Amino acid sequence: MSEGDPPGELTVRLAPSVGSLPADQWNALGSDRNPFMSHEFLSALEDSGSVGEGTGWDPVPIVVMDAEERLLGALPSYVKGHSQGEYVFDHAWADALQRAGGRYYPKLQIAAPFTPANGPRLLLRDESLAPHLLKAAETVCLQNGFSSAHATFIEPEQRHLFEQAGWLMRSDIQFHWENRGYASFDDFLGELASRKRRALRKERAAAQEGVRIERLSGDDIRPEHWDAFWGFYQDTGARKWGSPYLTREAFTLIGERMADRVVLILAYMDGLPIAGALNFLGKDALYGRYWGCSLDKRFLHFELCYYQAIEIAIERGLERVEAGAQGGHKLSRGYEPVKTWSAHWLADPGFRAAVADFLARERQGVALDQNYLVQRTPFRKA
Repeated sequence: MSEGDPPGELTVRLAPSVGSLPADQWNALGSDRNPFMSHEFLSALEDSGSVGEGTGWDPVPIVVMDAEERLLGALPSYVKGHSQGEYVFDHAWADALQRAGGRYYPKLQIAAPFTPANGPRLLLRDESLAPHLLKAAETVCLQNGFSSAHATFIEPEQRHLFEQAGWLMRSDIQFHWENRGYASFDDFLGELASRKRRALRKERAAAQEGVRIERLSGDDIRPEHWDAFWGFYQDTGARKWGSPYLTREAFTLIGERMADRVVLILAYMDGLPIAGALNFLGKDALYGRYWGCSLDKRFLHFELCYYQAIEIAIERGLERVEAGAQGGHKLSRGYEPVKTWSAHWLADPGFRAAVADFLARERQGVALDQNYLVQRTPFRKA
């Protein structure tokens, strides 16, 4: 072992699933602050059949154990046979390698499946374990003929660990809302230009007209609420992805295992649920994940997904709202452009050089886009 390694004998190996590992030890590695890295969330995906056989997401968590089989570090990793459900798009890379006579799939994906939210991807008791885990990911690829390994939506505090290991870095933009110590939603509105402030108030009034909005968490979420939301989720999934990623059982298990980290927002009209938005609570952030509706009511999407999320974050004293991938329409509603990061290791040296050149040029474009968007936020200019 090199200087700085934890004392004692270390074993690095593949585990058959996250569910096969002790929940308390997994969560003690820092995943307790991020709902999508928690043992409860990842095992719910496994046990519900949302990942695993037939899905193209085969769990192969890479773990570091001490001599007493205690968990010291982990990579939540999956063997992927496609690029769906990742939100960091590498289809052009796959096409280029295959046209050059190579094979892109399978690959190794280090991620929270179907979840474009920042979080730790190296779960560590000690940062000195990071090189062991990343080298193990590279070795898994080389031994099994995988083209590459990819860690997506890395929290900013872990970027340097991937950079030090020589992985290529890729940036993109999401829209996050930042809590600047607001006491109320009106306090937040006071920071906006008057025209934008009036527009948001009109949107909220139109969305709420004739509608009752209910926020549910913990034991208040009952099976009938999940049934209603499942209908909304299926409709959105069918339109966006062709078929929903999560099974109905996944929502039941999430409700059983981590309902206290969930805020389900439902809208009712004439006593019937017509729309819903599912949010997850982290230590510092509210994460908006899924939305759907059975009735298209003007501005209701913005109300449930963005304005309600802001109110919840203010009430709970959370630092930010991460509202998911894409969506330039979030900009005018107080969500600001923020860079997100992914890291990539490519086995073939020529392919790696070509991707590195592409990423250097892409980062310049992302930086220009961010600068452009920052100038167009709805906040009052000094």
